[in-house]
Amino acid sequence: MNALVIDKIALQSKERQFAQTVAEHKSTIYTVCYMFSQDADEVNDLFQEILVNLWKGFESFGHRSDIKTWIYRVALNTCISIDRKKRRRASEVRLTMDINLFEDRDEDTRQVDMLHKRISNLQPFDRAIVLLWLENLSYEEIGQIVGITAKNVSVRLFRIREQLKKMSND
Repeated sequence: MNALVIDKIALQSKERQFAQTVAEHKSTIYTVCYMFSQDADEVNDLFQEILVNLWKGFESFGHRSDIKTWIYRVALNTCISIDRKKRRRASEVRLTMDINLFEDRDEDTRQVDMLHKRISNLQPFDRAIVLLWLENLSYEEIGQIVGITAKNVSVRLFRIREQLKKMSND
């Protein structure tokens, strides 16, 4: 076999591994996207950007941490970075329809929507911590993903709760 055929086989194997990894962790990636987005188009854009960054780092990942921890880290860093860029840009006028066919008006949906709006007012790093906490990760796991100690996670979550309480009084 020549080197070109060997390289092609190796690439196909890497692509299969990557596709399987994405399929297994798609809900994790989408969860992060939803926390940092305002609409379905933005969720899809974030998802695509995360996939690009995961692909770029897939070969060098090396399994030094759990794959889910690595995916969370890449997804959160991507969303935080895009969020920062978006905030720096001048305000844009979005074209929207006056009707939302998927709008649900029951009380639970309104409460979830209100909580999502409050969380979206938090700083990106704090939003990431809340997301991971809502995913029932331990303080140690959250710390590993965002790069702080478990004790610092505890302190930040306490402060975040206080911020959210203040928002409910406004």
